[in-house]
Amino acid sequence: MYRYIVSAFCGFLISIGSFAQDVGMNDVLKEISQNNKQLQAYQSFIRSKNLGNKTENNLPDPQASAYYLPFGEHEKEDYYEYQISQRFEFPTVYAARSERIEKQKKLLELEYNAMRQEVLLQAKKELLELQILQQREELEQQRLEQAQQVYKQIRRLFDAEQIGILELNKAKVAWLQQQFELGQIEIQIKNTLMELQKLNGGNSVQADEILLIEDAEVAEMQVLWNEKLSADAEVQMLTALEAVAEQQVKLEKNKVLPDLTVGYNYQGVNSSNYSGFLGGLSIPLWNSRNKVKAAKAQLEYIQADAGAETAQFYNRFQENYRQYQLIKQKYEEYRETFKNLNSEELLFKAYELGEFSFLDYYREVEFYRQAYNNMLEMQKELFQLKAELLKHQL
Repeated sequence: MYRYIVSAFCGFLISIGSFAQDVGMNDVLKEISQNNKQLQAYQSFIRSKNLGNKTENNLPDPQASAYYLPFGEHEKEDYYEYQISQRFEFPTVYAARSERIEKQKKLLELEYNAMRQEVLLQAKKELLELQILQQREELEQQRLEQAQQVYKQIRRLFDAEQIGILELNKAKVAWLQQQFELGQIEIQIKNTLMELQKLNGGNSVQADEILLIEDAEVAEMQVLWNEKLSADAEVQMLTALEAVAEQQVKLEKNKVLPDLTVGYNYQGVNSSNYSGFLGGLSIPLWNSRNKVKAAKAQLEYIQADAGAETAQFYNRFQENYRQYQLIKQKYEEYRETFKNLNSEELLFKAYELGEFSFLDYYREVEFYRQAYNNMLEMQKELFQLKAELLKHQL
């Protein structure tokens, strides 16, 4: 049985060669990126945050004033005055703030992309988990049928009084255990589908439509790291944070320049009137004090923190890459060993010929089954690590 399963499985992997592609998975991931509630909520947050940032560059409201002075010692008409004025910061301040708003917008987009990549990475890992569970389900079903066949055979021998009750009980326990294993796999499949449904905004994912085709190869470590530097949103956010902090320094330098006021004034008294334009500027003595220094200190902190974060990212990337290479090597050894192995069939034939007792047969077959289960778990871990390494491509 294993010979046919493993041969078909290995042939499937070999046939794709270096043309790794996801059939069905890309569609599922695309659907999740559109339906995920967390991503939808963050898109709304980005819209509100961008609008809020734009309001920082609004002009202050114009001011209108009126004076009517009827009281006092005068013989003729009362005095009255009207004034409309507009106060604004130095024009270069608006240009610098507008540039900072654009950099903040880019940072928010990167935050969304980082969240999106994380959500899709989780979804892809769940899909890989589902694929292995579906393989296990098919395998456990075949094992269950074989365990039932062995139990029925031993039951006939027991009825013929050729073996004792202990042998029959062992075969029944093995059959029941196999039923339990299959039930556990079915529960895990349902739980995985529920997790995918949650990631998909409550919409169900059709498991039968998912077909994953993967190649175990990835690029060399340095090549892959250079890709992550240019495409991984979490890494790019560090550069974007620096850009925002640098622009904040430029903004604070421009805010040292005086604020300006322009307007129109009209005065009327004693049947005469005077009108004209007014202008003024603030003297920047107190308001901007230490703000440039504070912005520079913030920039220095962000630059130092970005260097530390990048180093941490790189260390974690190296650990994952080395772990991936180790598991890949062991997985390929397992796969090659199982490729032409038909130990379970030979054991079953030997048992039928009476060369093994049921206990010896069960002990030996469990060894090979556990080894094959380990290979499937290794396959899952291998491709989940690959998904982690290639998260920037999601």
